[in-house]
Amino acid sequence: QVQLVESGGGLVQAGGSLRLSCAASGRTFSSDTMGWFRQAPGKERDVAAISWSGDSTYYADSVKGRFTISRDNAKNTVYLQMNSLKPEDTAVYYCATYTSGNYHFPSSYGYWGQGTQVTVSS
Repeated sequence: QVQLVESGGGLVQAGGSLRLSCAASGRTFSSDTMGWFRQAPGKERDVAAISWSGDSTYYADSVKGRFTISRDNAKNTVYLQMNSLKPEDTAVYYCATYTSGNYHFPSSYGYWGQGTQVTVSS
């Protein structure tokens, strides 16, 4: 059974940093496209960052220059390093594996983790 488990969320002051981890089990994800999404209260789930197996990455404009997505294929784990956090980064963060379709749409991703809460205080 495929499972994605996020960890690393928490409460941090504005300007601080957090590193989220997404550990995958049940199959090898080294060749998969992986995404980090986030969903703030009352808002839609939006893509924050994407990692393709060939080391290409994508970042939403709102996180570009502050967030870094990386992966350790030996550990079957994807990370999201978040620096210079802002209150507007407060959301539940999810990792997911891409299936097909538009890379920016949550519906294009098949497996999801349970999410980890990130709260940034001002």
